[in-house]
Amino acid sequence: MSRPAGINLEDLINATPLKEGGEVLEPKVEQLMCKLRRLQQGTRDLEEEIKEIVSVSDFLQEELTTLQTEAYKLEGIHKEKEELCRKLQFQCEESEQDTVRHLKQNKKNRELLEQYRCEIQEFKLKQRKQRMKFENQLQQLIEQHKSLHSVFTPERLSDEIKSAENTKSQLLSAEQMKLAQLHRLNEDLDEMEKQRQLEKTAAETQE
Repeated sequence: MSRPAGINLEDLINATPLKEGGEVLEPKVEQLMCKLRRLQQGTRDLEEEIKEIVSVSDFLQEELTTLQTEAYKLEGIHKEKEELCRKLQFQCEESEQDTVRHLKQNKKNRELLEQYRCEIQEFKLKQRKQRMKFENQLQQLIEQHKSLHSVFTPERLSDEIKSAENTKSQLLSAEQMKLAQLHRLNEDLDEMEKQRQLEKTAAETQE
């Protein structure tokens, strides 16, 4: 460790104090030894301070290295979080778009379903009217055959009965066709309802 700047021990030892008027005085050994001890103590104190400064500097350098490493890790984590945030935002936007599409499709399906229900109700009402009409016609034919039994010959009566039976068969066939159409409409309606429920379940799962 170098001595403090501007202080030379040999100069202090060899220094010769002067009296007033320029007369040379011999330095006392005790005074020189006292000064030497003070200088040595100051030197030790400076060395201790320098050691402490070096120790603190090393500690601060280690802290700086640790902080730089932590900052690098945090920067990497920050980039990962930003990437994850972008992905989640993109998925959220897609989910919102899918939700809007599903809502529009569900609305369209409900409107179509309501239309089918109205058509089915109208068809049922029409079928009921046709059945009542058929029953009335059949009853009228039966009454007519009963009243004409005494007028027509048995052969003619048999033809009339066959004609009535044919008419009845045709009406029954028409009714069966209508019922089959009604059954198909009900199946289509059930299929649309199942599809709507599946789409609703899928939309709720995505949310």
